[in-house]
This record gives sequence, C-alpha cells and structure tokens, in this order.
Amino acid sequence: MKNILFTAAFLLVSVFSFASEGDWGKTGHRATAEIAEKHLTENAKEAIDELLGGYGLAFVANYADDIKSDPEYRKYGPWHYVNISPEADKYKIEEASKKGDLVQAIRKCVAALKDKETSKEQKEFYLKMLVHFVGDLHQPFHTGHAEDKGGNDIQVRWFNDGSNIHRVWDSEMINFYQMSYTELAINTKDLSKKEIKEIKKGKLLDWVYESREMAEDLYAGVQNGEKLGYSYMYEHMPTVLNQLQKGGIRLAKILNEIYAEESSDS
Repeated sequence: MKNILFTAAFLLVSVFSFASEGDWGKTGHRATAEIAEKHLTENAKEAIDELLGGYGLAFVANYADDIKSDPEYRKYGPWHYVNISPEADKYKIEEASKKGDLVQAIRKCVAALKDKETSKEQKEFYLKMLVHFVGDLHQPFHTGHAEDKGGNDIQVRWFNDGSNIHRVWDSEMINFYQMSYTELAINTKDLSKKEIKEIKKGKLLDWVYESREMAEDLYAGVQNGEKLGYSYMYEHMPTVLNQLQKGGIRLAKILNEIYAEESSDS
C-alpha cells in the first residue's frame, strides 16, 4: 500500500511541478528538511511519523509549491514571502499584508500544530506548509523588496541563459552545484554544540531580520542585466549551503518545541 501511495504522490508532484520553479528549488527545500530530521527529538520524530504516515520531512518539503496550481490553494501564494520596506526598522503586524505573508504563515502553522482542536488532517497540512516556509525564510530574497517582487524583476544572465537574481538564489546555484538533496544534507559544516546553540538563538522575527539584512547586501552586489557565473558561485555558494543548514536546524527547533509542549500536555 505504501508503494502505491508513493507512486501516486510522485505522479501528483510531477503534474504540479510546472506551476512553480520552487523556493530554494526542490533540491534545496529537501536538503533543509533532511538536515532538520537529524536534529529532531524522539518526541518530535514520533509525532511527525504519525502525522505523515511514515514519510520523512524531505518527502513533503515541496508540498506548499506543488499545490500552487490548484485554485483552491492560490490564497496561500503570499505566504511564501514577506516584504518589509527598506525604510522600516521592524515588521509591524498592523502594517502587514491582509492576504498574509511569511511571518503570519509560520505563526499560523505553529499555532495550528499546537492547538488540540486542530484535526489530524489539518495538522498534516500545516506541518507540510511549515517545513516549506521555514526553508523559504532562509532564502534571502523571500524577505526582499515588494517593488521588484523579491528580486524576480532584476534580470540577469546566468552564464549564457536569461534569469533573474531571485531564481539564481532559488535554484540556479544549487542546480549548477549538481548535488542531490541527501548529498547537500550530508556535506554540511561539522558544527559544535556551541555553534548549533548560536544558530538556534532568537525568535522568528530575529531570523527574518537576519535574512532581510542579507538580502540588502545581495541587492547592492548585483546590477540589472549583469552576467553572473563562476565568480558569483565561488563567492555565494558557501552562503547558500550555510542558509540551508541554518534553515534545517531552526526548523527542528520549532518542531521540537511544538512536540515538547504536546508531550507535556498529554
């Protein structure tokens, strides 16, 4: 039965994959999810295993992109990013998009997973969405400028092909690196406990501001129409790998906190 379900899910993903190029690309999102698995507590692993029917986080990491082509789910499109004006110091919920954004999305997912009244079906949905959104948070241009759609309107040449700076960070560099998501997850920095603790520090908005600051630096380092290639890869691929690892560690932190609370309440 599990093989049948796997095949059906694979076909479903294949049908919908054209609808979005993906945020971090499919490989990047799966790498972040795979890294998160390594940092989960036993309580979190058991709860997630029950919700996902034995499938891992990497298997569902692109669900939030795969559903974009379904009209029923298009309302979740704005949940993939957050735009904070360059002139604004902080994120203010009263000034946030009424359609939702990445900050509201992650908060909504966490609240739904903690709520005892949320059905199992809904918890599965919000878990899948959360895995993806925490990945999105660590792609700097998902905290970029509204006026250029997070870098999507900044056209560049990627080697000899037309692209944009958002896509370069989403998928072009990762795809050019030619590693599978498991290879990316395995080949991460060997961090000390102190370094892992440092990555986990702070709350959601702290991580948003961190990505936003990174995005501002990246905006300053590229010009519309610029040709990017090996030198850009050499300079920025270590940051991409670092962000994938941070995303995985922080996703695990969020999930461990959710299911630690669930366990203590039971």
